[in-house]
Amino acid sequence: MSVGRDEARRLLWQMLRIRRFEEKCAQLYSAGKIRGFLHLYIGEEAIAAGAMPELRDDDSILATYREHGHALARGVPAAAIMAEMFGKREGCSGGRGGSMHLFDVSRRFFGGNAIVGGALPMASGFALAEQLRGTDRIAACFFGEGAVAEGEFHEAANLAALWKLPVLFLCENNLYAMGTAIGRSESNVDLCEKAHSYGMHALSVDGMDVLAVREAARRATGSVRGGEGPMFVEFRTYRFRAHSMFDPELYRDKAEVAEWKKRCPIERFTRAASQAGWLAEADVAAIEREVAAEIDAAVAFAEAGSWEPIEDLARDVYARPPAAPGAPA
Repeated sequence: MSVGRDEARRLLWQMLRIRRFEEKCAQLYSAGKIRGFLHLYIGEEAIAAGAMPELRDDDSILATYREHGHALARGVPAAAIMAEMFGKREGCSGGRGGSMHLFDVSRRFFGGNAIVGGALPMASGFALAEQLRGTDRIAACFFGEGAVAEGEFHEAANLAALWKLPVLFLCENNLYAMGTAIGRSESNVDLCEKAHSYGMHALSVDGMDVLAVREAARRATGSVRGGEGPMFVEFRTYRFRAHSMFDPELYRDKAEVAEWKKRCPIERFTRAASQAGWLAEADVAAIEREVAAEIDAAVAFAEAGSWEPIEDLARDVYARPPAAPGAPA
């Protein structure tokens, strides 16, 4: 598949900024700047970078708790995401959500969801709303293969197929869910077959190849937007880091991880783009400098951010009942 210089540059830029952002988050977590849970997207960058541009600005996007890359690719500013990681008021969720609950309604990015499979029925709901409005908008939901074992997946898939909802199910199959290999938790590891069982179109693609991801996403969005009902896309991928920063990662063979790292989507695309003449060595170096500057600025923004005052902690949590007529305010 041929791409122009501008497209090749954009794809590499997006993957590199996701990778470098995540690496910086790992450093900041170790330094105590970021707290709570932190799930890194390192190794899976090609999916967000390749799929997100095929979705329109007015489509609805929902994601899992490993959503930093999705948010960046959707256009949520790195500074707003980093501030959210720090728990600062300037964060995209006002400092209330943290790593797992990034949210930006202006970009129709409706989370980040800490519940495995929790976004799936929401995605079908967003799609139903668009169907009832008579628009050609679609809803897209990113989730891991572990969610396919949850009841929410089957409920959402059943209704989506039954009502021919304009929803795109984007499964990032990194083989291990949290810490259990898919073959130890699923009686049938053919995820597309599960989607087919609901009468849904499905396809499987190499999630370590950003061009294959882009092509699959283009095909899938066209199908869903064209009124053909929901579609399921499995991206076969691998996370290079542990499930979360708390994970001792005792369940994977180091040799297996090393073998998958040879398929690094960034290195793979950089080689292909260089060999095809799409990008020169100077282009790659320039992108690295741009990304480094953006991330440095994001960290500085987060560091300079403000904490929510204690008196505001109950805001948006409890609602006061209306005062009785004549009662003091």
